[in-house]
Amino acid sequence: MSNIKNRTIGILIFNDAEELDFVGPYEVFTMSNEVNGWNGKEGRDKVVLISEDGKPVTCAKGMVVSAHCSLADAPALDVLLIPGGQGTRKEVNNAKLMAWVTKVAQNCEWVTSVCTGALLLTAAGPAKGKRVTTHWGFTQTLRERKEASEVLENIRYVRDGNVVTAAGVSAGIDMALWLLGQMHGENQARLTQRGMEYDPAPPYTAAV
Repeated sequence: MSNIKNRTIGILIFNDAEELDFVGPYEVFTMSNEVNGWNGKEGRDKVVLISEDGKPVTCAKGMVVSAHCSLADAPALDVLLIPGGQGTRKEVNNAKLMAWVTKVAQNCEWVTSVCTGALLLTAAGPAKGKRVTTHWGFTQTLRERKEASEVLENIRYVRDGNVVTAAGVSAGIDMALWLLGQMHGENQARLTQRGMEYDPAPPYTAAV
C-alpha cells in the first residue's frame, strides 16, 4: 500500500476549536516528514493550518494559533481535516465557511474530522448520508439532525468511502496514524507512531 505521492493536507482552524483535535493529527503528519528525514527519504507532505481570514484563532482552552493561510489563498488540498470543539456550533451556521468545505471536499482524496467536526462534514455535504462517529457527548445531537445515515459510538474512528471521522479529542491521533498508513503504507505509520512515542497507557493503570 506504499505510495510515494506527496500530499497537501489542510487543517481547518477556527475560534473555540478543541486544541488536541487538530494538534494531534498535525503532529502525526509532520512527524511522518521528520521520520523520512531520519531515514534519508525525500518524501514530504505539506501540512497547512487554514483559518477563514488567515488570522490567528483562539482555541477552546485558550491556545492562540496562527494560520498559514486563509480560505481564499489556501492551496489545492488532497486531505481536509476539520477539528471539533464548541466552535463547530457557530461555524455550522457560517455560510462562507460551509460553502468552502463543500467545494474543497469534492476534490480531496480524503475528507476527515475529529470530535464534533463531524457536524460540519454532515451539514456541508461530504458526510451526509454516511456512517460517522463523534465525541460520545455529541452522538445524540448529531443523530437528531438526521444528516448522517448512522452515528456510531464506542469506536475510535469510522471510514465510509473517502470520509473518515474520529471520536473525541485523542481519537484524532489514532485516525491520523491509520490515514497515514493508507497514504504511505503501514510501515511508515508504525515508524511515525514510534517517533511520537505514542503508546497510550492511561495514568491509573500505568503507575509503577
